[in-house]
Amino acid sequence: MDQKKKQAQLRKSIIPFTKSNNASSIFQMINTVLPFLLCWFLAYKSLAVSIWLTVPFIVLASGFLIRTFIIFHDCTHGSFFKSSKANRYVGTFTGILTFFAFEKWKRNHAIHHATSGNIDKLGTGDVWIMTVEEYLAASTWKRFAYRLYRNPIIMFGFGPLYLYLVSNRFNRKGANKRERLNTYFTNIAIVIVHGLLIWAIGWQAYLIIQLPMMFIAGSLGIWLFYVQHQFEDSYFENEAEWSFVKAAIDGSSYYKLPKVLQWMTGNIGFHHVHHLSPKVPNYHLEKAHESVPPLKEATTITLKSSLRAIRFRLYDEVNRSFVGFKEIKALQKKRKLDVALQSNPTIQEK
Repeated sequence: MDQKKKQAQLRKSIIPFTKSNNASSIFQMINTVLPFLLCWFLAYKSLAVSIWLTVPFIVLASGFLIRTFIIFHDCTHGSFFKSSKANRYVGTFTGILTFFAFEKWKRNHAIHHATSGNIDKLGTGDVWIMTVEEYLAASTWKRFAYRLYRNPIIMFGFGPLYLYLVSNRFNRKGANKRERLNTYFTNIAIVIVHGLLIWAIGWQAYLIIQLPMMFIAGSLGIWLFYVQHQFEDSYFENEAEWSFVKAAIDGSSYYKLPKVLQWMTGNIGFHHVHHLSPKVPNYHLEKAHESVPPLKEATTITLKSSLRAIRFRLYDEVNRSFVGFKEIKALQKKRKLDVALQSNPTIQEK
C-alpha cells in the first residue's frame, strides 16, 4: 500500500471517534466550570483566614481554568456539541471565563491546524519559529525581537499578559462582522463580570486571586502549546513536500502526563490525535489513541523529557533539528566553508 493510501486509511479509521456525545459534554461542563467557580469562591473566603490557605484554591482554580479552556478549544472546532449553535454559545461563554474571543481564536487556530509544520506558512496561531536561514538573513532588530520572544521568562512570564490583554482584545484587520461583534461582546462581558467582582469583594482581594490564577493557567497553557510541537525530530517541511497527516502524527507529540494532569488538561496531551482530526472531542482522544495502532507511533514525551524543549530556539532545515542560539556561530561558519568548498574545491586539498 502506498503512502497516500495509508494516510487516507488512517484518517478514515479515526472517523468513529469524531461523534460528540451531548451527555458527556454537559457532564464535562458540570465537572469543570462549577469546580472552577467554587475554587474561586473558596479562595476568596479563605483570605479571611490566611493567604496561605488561599494558595491551594488558586492553584486548583488555575487547573480548572485550563480545563475550561479545553472546552472552549473544542467548541472552536465544532467538536464539543453536535449543534453548531451550542458550540458557539458555550464557546463564547467559556471564552469570557478564559479571556479569549471565540470567533477570532476559532479562525486563527483553524489556520494553525491547516499549516502546522509547513515552514512556508508558519505564523498564524503558532508559537513564532524561525529557521536558521531566516534568522541569519534577518535584520538586527528582528533578531533581537526573536531572541526576546524566545526567552523563557518573556514567553512564559509575560506571554500570558499579552494573550489576555492584547492578542485577544483587538480585532484583526479585515475581520468579518461576526468576528468583530464577538470580540466586542466578549470584551464588554469581561469588563462587566470582573467589574462586578471588584465591586463585590474589593480590588485587593480580586487581584490577589485573579492575577496569580490567570498567570499560572496562562503560563502552563503556553507551555502545553509550545512543547507539543517543538520536540526532537519534530516534523517541519516546505510547502511542496508538506503532508497534513505527517504533520499531525510526526509534528505533534503524545505528551504522556500523570492521570491527574491528563484529566485537568482535558486529554490535550494526545495532540497527534487532535491534529489528525480536530473533530474528535477531548473525551474521545485517549480512546482513539488506544484503538488505532498507527497513532501509537507518534513521538511520546514525558514531563522530564519535555523540559529539553526549553533550549530549542531555531529550526535547522539542513539537519532537521532544533538548535540553540549558541550553536548559530558554528553553523554559520560551517555553511560559509561549505559554500567556499563548492565554489573552490582546491580549498579542501589545502
